[in-house]
Amino acid sequence: MRLRWFLLTIISTLLLTSPTLAAILKSPKINSNQNHRESTTDWKSLLANFQNEGTGQRNLIPKLNQPEIFSNTNDPSLFGGIIPLGQEITELKSQVRALMAHYSFLKPGMFFLDIETGNYLNIDGEKVFPAASTIKYPILIALFEQVDSGKVKLDEKLVMRRDLVASGSGELQYKPAGIKLSVIETVNKMITISDNTATNMIIDRLGGKAKLNQRFHTWGLKNTVIRNMLGDFKGTNTTSPADLVRLSALVDQHKLISESSHLQALDILRHCHNNKLLAAGVGKGGTIAHKTGDIGFLVGDAGIIEMPNGKHYLAGIFVRRPHDDERGREFVRQVSRLVYQYLDQPKLSQKY
Repeated sequence: MRLRWFLLTIISTLLLTSPTLAAILKSPKINSNQNHRESTTDWKSLLANFQNEGTGQRNLIPKLNQPEIFSNTNDPSLFGGIIPLGQEITELKSQVRALMAHYSFLKPGMFFLDIETGNYLNIDGEKVFPAASTIKYPILIALFEQVDSGKVKLDEKLVMRRDLVASGSGELQYKPAGIKLSVIETVNKMITISDNTATNMIIDRLGGKAKLNQRFHTWGLKNTVIRNMLGDFKGTNTTSPADLVRLSALVDQHKLISESSHLQALDILRHCHNNKLLAAGVGKGGTIAHKTGDIGFLVGDAGIIEMPNGKHYLAGIFVRRPHDDERGREFVRQVSRLVYQYLDQPKLSQKY
């Protein structure tokens, strides 16, 4: 009798969570006149059905695919559709505005986001700028997406065709056409020494400009477009500070690539050789995974900064400047230093 009441109590609880179980209980197979052995057997059967149903329900829950990830991109309370926005950091914005007054001949745009609090600095962050070599950042992430899907292997060989050779930054342009490099060698050159030829090889391997632009659009990047192969010295390829911070947010929150690819991509970005922009403003013990850009009339930089105390923030900045004017770089360095020092204050560890 006690066993029967015990079973009835459990079954009543399960009925609240399992429609399938309720249907089973209504079948003639279960009735109060069955002997103890039959009841026990049927209970085991019911439990097995419930467990199978739970497994089925778990299988029916789809993995969060990219269209679903970005279904909230138009929600103004969520940055990139995933990070709840806090408050604009007005004190920091005033400091940067004061700095801008000393560099009135420059035309900057920037977006910085404190991941822990959602607080941000936005000065023309959505403004469209020539991407220069920062376009290599989203190309890197698109590559690792394809690695995760099994469509590209990091050890496969790419041929450096003559039509992919580009001038500007990089060393591959000085190698003979027809040489072969692995994908991982090529993408490392694309980021660390900003090799334009390596970039063209990766764009080609990923199916071309149109396919990459489609990926960027799927991620919710509104202004990031490849119009010409590298080197794009006229600045026809575009992005915005906020777009590259959106990309960093998606990477940081593990929304685009696997954990293994995430670690590899960040390691490559941390080895970017150009340390004259955002990196120069990062304090002692801090690290930055980033990609820079420079096409004479413009400099830019974007990435993920981690502090020794475990805090981290995202950065994107572009500056139009007189051709090759070193003061453009100095401005970026000073902004980077202001942001780092402000966010490094202990009181900012709590959301307000």
